[in-house]
Amino acid sequence: MIDKIPTQIFVDGWRNGSSKKTLQTINPFDNTVLAAIQQANTTDVDDAYTTAAAAQSAWAAKAPQERAAVLVAAADYMQEHFDELVELLSAESGSSAIKAGIEVGAVIAHTREAATYPTRTHGKIMPSGTPRKQNYVFREPLGVVGVISPWNFPMVLAQRSVAPALALGNAVVLKPASDTPLTGGLLFAHVFEQAGLPQGLLNVVVGSGSEIGDYFVEHEIPSLISFTGSTEIGQAVGEKAIGGTHMKQVALELGGNAPFVVLDDADLDEAIKAAVLGKFLHQGQICMAINRIIVDASIYDEFVSKYAQAVKEVQSGDTRNPDNLVGPIINDQQVTSILDKIHNARAEGAREVVSAEPRGRVIPPHVFADVTEEMELFRDEIFGPVVGITKAQDEADALRLANNTQYGLTSAVFTQDLQRGMNFARGIKAGMTHINDITVNDEPHVMFGGEKNSGIGRFNGDWAIEAFTTDHWIGAKSL
Repeated sequence: MIDKIPTQIFVDGWRNGSSKKTLQTINPFDNTVLAAIQQANTTDVDDAYTTAAAAQSAWAAKAPQERAAVLVAAADYMQEHFDELVELLSAESGSSAIKAGIEVGAVIAHTREAATYPTRTHGKIMPSGTPRKQNYVFREPLGVVGVISPWNFPMVLAQRSVAPALALGNAVVLKPASDTPLTGGLLFAHVFEQAGLPQGLLNVVVGSGSEIGDYFVEHEIPSLISFTGSTEIGQAVGEKAIGGTHMKQVALELGGNAPFVVLDDADLDEAIKAAVLGKFLHQGQICMAINRIIVDASIYDEFVSKYAQAVKEVQSGDTRNPDNLVGPIINDQQVTSILDKIHNARAEGAREVVSAEPRGRVIPPHVFADVTEEMELFRDEIFGPVVGITKAQDEADALRLANNTQYGLTSAVFTQDLQRGMNFARGIKAGMTHINDITVNDEPHVMFGGEKNSGIGRFNGDWAIEAFTTDHWIGAKSL
């Protein structure tokens, strides 16, 4: 697959970027250079948005079935090249075989779901208090959508915005993360080109945030900026998009600090299996990953002992080995951040029950017990293969601990009493809660999004249709 993707930006076709900077994308495990891309500058961003705007009206005017057919063709193409996509994703993002397979499958599912949107977009006819008048509310495309995708799930978190935006009659300009320009950006230019998307509707600009980031967000053409990434950067994006000269809508999917709560009647074996996968999938580099494990005091010691033993069996290393669940951290800056959190946990007095020495960018799993609310492991998003376990005195204390965070993306609770679990789940201040399942969940037809500092807006299904369109009221009075 990699030899089929031109290593250029995609603005009304493939071309070199106008920046003097060249980006090398590497395999984070062994530093193998996958591609060298001449980056975009603000001139390229201008061209991308202008091209998109020029192509959008004709695309929106096409029959719904024509737009749907392009999405179906894109999904079919990715299905045909499934194994190649898994290999490319593993190489560029350090994804294990299980994570890469999950992600590629999810991308295809999101694309197929988006293919149903053109015929699911409905307006309303509403009565009027004025005689001989009728009110029509049409649901129209936004126009041009700017998408900024992250490096951790680069394919699915790009396509989750790109596919519905295109399906609903918009044009898109996509800026992928610099760590994953292929799987988060240029891949989709190639896929949609093969699927027959008219040129100009999807443009991909690869460039550094320092050179084009602010300009991309503040540009006058896009009607919405869809951003997935850290809370700090997302807040800055929101300020620039809403408070700038050219106001626009935002969809922000930001950080998380997911609680994984184990109540006193939980099936411990099932909870432990879920807590291993939900924490260490993709090295914990997932906004939905388990960040805090909260366990009832009556089963706390047993859980810590059994969980530590299970985590010690988790294998780490080269993701080309399918037995390795934990692969390399994406870059050296992230490695430093995670090692700092490990050192701080020790300094703050957390009890280290699982640890191992790093090997290059591979940090094996680390587990700390007796973590308190004041400690960094409890307060902050970790985004790495490190987790803390906190003791709750009872169910009420567990709920209080779960909600003691600035974030509210996803969460989970384990109990054998489903009604108890439902009551507990509804008490958690988060966009998503799962009973007897991991926090890492995404189904393309079910809403996805968070509360508090975890973001603004909702993705997927009917919520995506609402996010990527706008209402237009037309009142018609007969004379």
